[in-house]
Amino acid sequence: MADVDGKWNCTVDSPMGEQEFMLTVNSDGDRFSGSAEGSIGSKDIAEGLVNGNELAWTMEISKPMPVTLSCKAVIDGDVLEGKVKAGIFGSFPVKGTRA
Repeated sequence: MADVDGKWNCTVDSPMGEQEFMLTVNSDGDRFSGSAEGSIGSKDIAEGLVNGNELAWTMEISKPMPVTLSCKAVIDGDVLEGKVKAGIFGSFPVKGTRA
């Protein structure tokens, strides 16, 4: 199994500019828990999925407007890359490095 655990300094390239957040991943088999902390505040992740070096999770945010974010990322060593889907607003790239 890939080493996905830890803290990740992430940036989403959104229409509102770059949005930075710290992703914390604590895996347990094919699941993970953790959090995302940034300008949107702190959001717990309770039902994250792990498949090898792939992560998938959802988060509800209220700023700048209420929306569900569906996130998918692949971890390769100390690099994280993926997409964040923001409901009807489309998908945006997310990149990160191990903290």
